[in-house]
Amino acid sequence: MTDTALPPSLVSHPDNPVPEGARVGRFAAEDGVALRYAYWLRSDGPHRGTICLLHGRTEFIEKYFETIADFRKRGFAVATFDWRGQGGSQRLARNPLLGYVDRFEDYWVDLKSFHRSVLLPDTPPPYYAVGHSMGGLVALHAAVRDRMMFDRLFLSAPMLGLDRQRLSLRGTARLADALCFFGAGQLPVGRRSERPPSERAFANNPLTSDFRRYMRSVKVLEAEPGLAIGRPAVRWVAAAMHAMDQAGTDSFPVAVKIPTLMLAAARDSVVSTVTTERLGLRMRTGRHVLVPAARHELFMEADAIRAQVLAAFDAFITTQSR
Repeated sequence: MTDTALPPSLVSHPDNPVPEGARVGRFAAEDGVALRYAYWLRSDGPHRGTICLLHGRTEFIEKYFETIADFRKRGFAVATFDWRGQGGSQRLARNPLLGYVDRFEDYWVDLKSFHRSVLLPDTPPPYYAVGHSMGGLVALHAAVRDRMMFDRLFLSAPMLGLDRQRLSLRGTARLADALCFFGAGQLPVGRRSERPPSERAFANNPLTSDFRRYMRSVKVLEAEPGLAIGRPAVRWVAAAMHAMDQAGTDSFPVAVKIPTLMLAAARDSVVSTVTTERLGLRMRTGRHVLVPAARHELFMEADAIRAQVLAAFDAFITTQSR
């Protein structure tokens, strides 16, 4: 484990200013990993509780400033943090650009440590989880482990499956486990030709159709390259595949007892929209909505698509809050 976490501050850019009132710091997870966090109390409207914002793989707090402002205008406080191994939190691999985690359960350690150390003492109840991609998968597993942690889950393109896989999730997990056994856990997975976000890469990007929001993240990484991570490690693949496979078992949907709304992106090429739809049909306390024309990063999409996402949030969270 390498302590390469950035100082506990937020990167401000003219195109992406830090929302006023930020409280920023670092806290130690139960196993000692240093994680960067930030929270904002509500800015307008009636008191509605706190949104716990859970990012996807490779993401960082700064990417969600616009969305944080949207939640605060609705009367919510917002609390968020960078997962271990990415953003401004402690990196875990010899190569700090490698996406790495020992076990997917370590993200649960991050979340419950954040809940105990920051969310409960510093922000008002009730608590609602908003999770994107990998953060959505963590939120679902958290709901199975502790049904009292959040009142509701609102998930954006949750990472429940992958399309165009040669092997099943379980088969890929076993292959990755075997590679880890032989010492290859920190080898990167994916093509060397995969390019990091840049203006040139926008045309073929799978994340968003909105150039301005895409470039906002690019400019943050240009200002602070230390926030970036690249390809995932074999060990991360093993951990993620096992977690997605578990979410696909017959017992998982009925074990989620928290009201849940999952948004699936119709043009998602990062995670499997079909898998999200299948889980939504099998959950007793949850459902799914397909967002037309949307790519993977629903909160970073064009205004018309993003308006649908926020309308779904309002119907499911805002109107149900205090």
